Amino acid sequence: MHEIMKRIGEVGIVPVIKLESADKAVPLGKALVAGGVPVAEVTFRTACAPESIAAMAARVPGLLVGAGTVTTAAQAKAALDAGARFVVCPAWDDAVVDFCLERGLPVLPGVSGPDGVARGAARGLEVLKFFPAEAAGGVPMLDALAGPFGNVRFVPTGGIDAANVGAYARRPQVHAIGGSWMVKADMVESGDWAGIERLCREAVLALHGFAFAHMGANGAEEAEARKASELFSSLFGFAAKEGNASIFASESIELAKKPYPGAKGHIGIRCNDVERAVARFRDLGIDALPDTAKSEKGKLKAIYLKLDIMGFAIHLLRA
Repeated sequence: MHEIMKRIGEVGIVPVIKLESADKAVPLGKALVAGGVPVAEVTFRTACAPESIAAMAARVPGLLVGAGTVTTAAQAKAALDAGARFVVCPAWDDAVVDFCLERGLPVLPGVSGPDGVARGAARGLEVLKFFPAEAAGGVPMLDALAGPFGNVRFVPTGGIDAANVGAYARRPQVHAIGGSWMVKADMVESGDWAGIERLCREAVLALHGFAFAHMGANGAEEAEARKASELFSSLFGFAAKEGNASIFASESIELAKKPYPGAKGHIGIRCNDVERAVARFRDLGIDALPDTAKSEKGKLKAIYLKLDIMGFAIHLLRA
């Protein structure tokens, strides 16, 4: 997969932006980066799109700038000349796809059903825009497409907001999610950059869906974990669930049979996609511990972060 497309998947959110004036491009781009969403899809729905893309590309460090609503090869060329790193189309267009593929420019043509997905797969495209997502069947349609097209990933866009983004983010076939709820037109027009930064931070948390899973205590040996489990059972009536490496005294209490990361133990945090969460924490300067990774069906299921909070390690788990 192209490095640009990989980066889009790591961020997980693609803000879809309509600008009426290029003067707002740079402060908006800086608000996106500050809010933890360093991607911008500037749509060609206004004449200032090329100028806006050029300004963001040149003056907002760390921002990955692309062009959206591209419907002609001429627009794709204008976007590329302005500094766009990727192109997004509302529907399939042979001329636009050909132009981008010939120049090595990542392209996300819009599809809404199996015919479009088959066309994209035949051209070697690994990621496609699913549009209009909610109107085209939403998550159930994506689930249906994942069966025959297991190697294709999607960027659903259209009708998605903070309320339903998590349902999409949990799907393994979803590469990233496009939307404009964090770049509302009235806020862009009024220059409410602090408000947009806040919405971006909220969007990131909604995307990941972080939630407490359980707390784990490290035992020096299996006998210690078993004794603790018996106490939880006799005192509180918590039924024990035996595992290879630990005993769960309840859904929220894990008793490790041997020491694991964390001086005292660990705190399990569920998230919608472990790979995407690992990328986010890496951006924040927090690495994962690769030796602790567990995968299932080709997807990362669990991993520890190289992070200690009051003697407890942090263990990410797929929701």
